[in-house]
Amino acid sequence: MVLITIKEIIYLLITTAVVGYIFSGFTTKFKKGLDYFKGFDFEDFKLSILVASPGIILHELMHKFVAMFYGLSAQYYISVFGLIIGSALKFFSFPFIILAPGYVGIVGSTTTLQSVLISFAGPFTNLVLWISSYYYLKHKGLNIKRKTAIVLFLTKEINKWLFIFNMLPIPPLDGSKVWFGLFNLIF
Repeated sequence: MVLITIKEIIYLLITTAVVGYIFSGFTTKFKKGLDYFKGFDFEDFKLSILVASPGIILHELMHKFVAMFYGLSAQYYISVFGLIIGSALKFFSFPFIILAPGYVGIVGSTTTLQSVLISFAGPFTNLVLWISSYYYLKHKGLNIKRKTAIVLFLTKEINKWLFIFNMLPIPPLDGSKVWFGLFNLIF
């Protein structure tokens, strides 16, 4: 079984680039203040990739790897529609951005518990990134460089909102599969 395909690597690179673009204005606010020029800034783009992409890429890969652990076939796909919507909302400076850059297609039968665990694997990754960034800032915050503090703060904020959003019990979000699955297990 192949862990990751060339096609998935290409999809992950596309996702990373688009996510970097979408979050680029978000990181600039914290780096240089709200009055910063809104043109393209390559340094800001790189920072956005550094802080936003891991939460999204690792989120999706955890769905894949947990599904593979259960013997299922799983592959990452980009959502062209989701990438276009997210990019358009960013381009037109909407105050909020809905982002669904990709998904993991899973083939095979699962138990309810396996389905819950596969669905929770992505948000759990965001939870770990959120809490570990928060913890590091809280306990080492005064002893780290400014740029590191900015990266950790942005990582904390982005992953907090990714976790909260993804755990909403609204289909097709992961939270709907987790909460409805847990409800089925209990009742």
